[in-house]
Amino acid sequence: QVQLVQSGGGLVQAGGSLRLSCAASGRTLSSHAMGWYRRAPGKDREFLAQINWSDSRTYYADSVKGRFTISRDSAKNTVYLQMNSLKPEDTAVYYCAAALSPNHAYNYWGQGTQVTVSS
Repeated sequence: QVQLVQSGGGLVQAGGSLRLSCAASGRTLSSHAMGWYRRAPGKDREFLAQINWSDSRTYYADSVKGRFTISRDSAKNTVYLQMNSLKPEDTAVYYCAAALSPNHAYNYWGQGTQVTVSS
């Protein structure tokens, strides 16, 4: 079992930055994949970014490429999402997720954190 606890988020003006954190416990991450998703009101859940724990390879959705950066701290078992140049359309509840490997579905989820970008 993997427990994920998120922190960060909040209210920011358009053009600003925020960093989200997601600390994993219950199992040392090794071959896992860690990802970030978001859900905006009235919209489906959207994949944002993934990092493979074993080799730090990253993947991004086109909507956030160049603005968001996913990273990890192995010593802290923590994954981050640095969000720059935020836009009002980035307003959503953000979730981190963990999968047993890049070939597995995400089946562990954080509690979600609200990000609101004002214009």
